Amino acid sequence: MFYTFMLRVVAPILRALFRPRVEGLENVPRYGPLIVASNHLSFIDSFIIPLSLPRPVTYIAKADYFEGKGLKGWFVRWFLTTLGHVPIKRGAQRAAMGALQQGLEILDNSGAFAIYPEGTRSPDGRLYRGRTGVGWLVLASGARVLPVAVEGTDKIQPLGASVPRVLGPRPTVRIAPPMDFGHYRDLPPAKARRAITDEIIETIQKLSGQEYAGTYNERADADTRSDGRSGRAAS
Repeated sequence: MFYTFMLRVVAPILRALFRPRVEGLENVPRYGPLIVASNHLSFIDSFIIPLSLPRPVTYIAKADYFEGKGLKGWFVRWFLTTLGHVPIKRGAQRAAMGALQQGLEILDNSGAFAIYPEGTRSPDGRLYRGRTGVGWLVLASGARVLPVAVEGTDKIQPLGASVPRVLGPRPTVRIAPPMDFGHYRDLPPAKARRAITDEIIETIQKLSGQEYAGTYNERADADTRSDGRSGRAAS
């Protein structure tokens, strides 16, 4: 019921406000398990990408987004929860693996599950090294990966901005053909996870044209250190 309401009423309004350009829509499989892997420039990426795809998409979302105060906090929590987004406490390994397990359940039911391999938003527009949670999902589910690149969302809602600019710069969503990683299954699991993740990041970099940082995003690392535990399994 809610998804139908979003599809027919809310989505057209949001598309009119943000006016995303979509390239490669023909590459999106309409059915079957699918991992949507994207770069991450802005909080609104998790809204712009689902608006641009012709099927429901579920995200892992930072737990902080579910804990906001006031009317805005309530709306964000309601919106993300109703869409089926999965909260994750960055840095907590048990919670991280729990979120990936929920993602695996979605894929096992032929759903589309989205993840940001970098782990968090880019602080400077560069593309950072991928965390291997996406590789784990690929090996555990056997699902194909849909590489996606967003451009311009950081101009609509920069890091630290509380609200997005509507009717401002138009974002672009670029979609590459699905990637299959069955040929990595004979590798040792850790090596396969790393190889899969690196190949996905390389494809996203070609789509986005971003400079590749070659290191992990330090913002995610700082959150991990402050928590005192390792969250790399699902980052």
